[in-house]
Amino acid sequence: MIQIIDVLIALLTIGLGLFGLISPRYTARVLDMKTTDSTMGLSELRASAGGLFVAMGVVCIWTGAPWAYAMLGVAYAGAAFGRLVSIGIDKPPMPKAIIWFLLEAVPSAWLLLTVH
Repeated sequence: MIQIIDVLIALLTIGLGLFGLISPRYTARVLDMKTTDSTMGLSELRASAGGLFVAMGVVCIWTGAPWAYAMLGVAYAGAAFGRLVSIGIDKPPMPKAIIWFLLEAVPSAWLLLTVH
C-alpha cells in the first residue's frame, strides 16, 4: 500500500509539473502570477514549476528507490516551508494559500514518514 501511495504522489508531481512545462501561462493564472513583456517568467515556470517537478516524479517511478521518494518529500517540505513563510509575510489570498500548503505538506509528511 505504501508503494502505491508513493507512486500516486510521484504521478501527481509529474502532472503538476506538466502544467508548468506545457502551459506556463495557465499555471501563472492559477498561481495569481502576471506575465510581463519579457518571457523570462514563462521560462522560470517551465523550469522550476515544470521540468523540475516532472524530473523528480519520473526518477521516483523509474528507480523506485526509497532515497528518491525521500528527496521528493524533502522538496515538498521545502515548498511547504516557503509557503508558510509566505503566509506569514506576504498574506496571500486564503484559502488558496492553505490549499497549496496542504498539497505540499501532506505529500511531504507521507513521503518522509514512510521512508522504507
